[in-house]
Amino acid sequence: MTGLPLEGVRVADFTWVAMGPMTTRYLADFGARVLRIESETRPDTMRTSPPFRDKVPGPNRSGAFAYWNAGKESIALNLKSPEGRHLARRLVLEWADVVVENFTAGVMEGWDLGYEALAKEKPGLVMLSLSTFGRRNHLSSQPGYGPLLTPLVGVTHLTGWPDRAPVCPGPFGAYLDFVLPRMAAFAVLSALDHQARTGRGAYLDISQFEASLQMVAPPVMAMADDGVEANRAGYHDPDMVPHGVYPCRRERDAALGEEAWIAIAVENEVQWRALKDAMGNPLWAEDPRFETVSERTACEEELDQRLSKWTRRYTARRLMVRLQRAGIPCGVVHSNRSLFSDAQLKHRGHFPTVRGPEIGEHRVDVPESLLSLTPHRIQRSAPLLGEHTYEVCREILGLVDMEIAKLMEKGVLR
Repeated sequence: MTGLPLEGVRVADFTWVAMGPMTTRYLADFGARVLRIESETRPDTMRTSPPFRDKVPGPNRSGAFAYWNAGKESIALNLKSPEGRHLARRLVLEWADVVVENFTAGVMEGWDLGYEALAKEKPGLVMLSLSTFGRRNHLSSQPGYGPLLTPLVGVTHLTGWPDRAPVCPGPFGAYLDFVLPRMAAFAVLSALDHQARTGRGAYLDISQFEASLQMVAPPVMAMADDGVEANRAGYHDPDMVPHGVYPCRRERDAALGEEAWIAIAVENEVQWRALKDAMGNPLWAEDPRFETVSERTACEEELDQRLSKWTRRYTARRLMVRLQRAGIPCGVVHSNRSLFSDAQLKHRGHFPTVRGPEIGEHRVDVPESLLSLTPHRIQRSAPLLGEHTYEVCREILGLVDMEIAKLMEKGVLR
């Protein structure tokens, strides 16, 4: 392919905060034209969230917003006004192939932008709704954010040590915000494939809660089948021993922080023998109690203590190279800062640099998959709030300058 795989696909992006924008960012990375519909009257939460460029707050200076919205365009449209809702409807019906929104169920319907109303006039439309609990149930009207969803699904309960309180995983405890966007993007791609083959659209009503349950499917099934309630287990894994994070000698590179750690996961007996060889086959490792997975599990705490004494002799990066060459799954436990110095991520170009009009030069990430026939590409930095309003009004909506000026005076285009 000479172009990007989603070139020609037009997405009306009504999303905000994290999960929704990450979903549409994925589509933009593969060539879709993604137009954010947003407003100065109620800016996206991420536009007002730190970190800010030079620690100076501003709607166009947020690193978080810039990170999750690269490659998109923006029109400022006040959806509180009838004229604003009318223009949004025109954008969808006359231009968009896909609509994505993650408001509480009922918001889009209240603006006459729900799927049923739109599909009557545009049956080929693909629409994705990402509300917390989906439609048509007694919880549909309940709003929610990632820090609520993660413990509600049960992920927080399973994270941490068995003798301590649960730990909220991920940034701000919103771990699932970083899992669900890939599932949602896949759903959109499936609907676009269906649209291309049949000419018919689709409504994708994804309940974030229901979709997140797949993350805890094994303990849910164990409870349903045997009445066994799962609890926090630290790094313990029933099939891999040793399996954990082990301390290493501190490196001179302060990017790794005050402490350095390596994650090691021994999946089978071949890898266990390779690990013993890497350690120089110490006498303790030949103890019959460490011979099989079940036996190692029975004395896992002692095994971890002995292994930790050995890992402390080496820096994490040096030990990672040594063990990986021996065929042992392992990796340095990075700080946010040290991720940018990771050799593999550098090789894959995972953190390219872009430049925004106001935020300046900064890093973003790219999709984790490098597809040889359908590559991705960062089109541009995240848009300023309303940066493309005039262009969209002229080129897509067909408004003339006098009409645009009147709408601006009335506060519709803001």
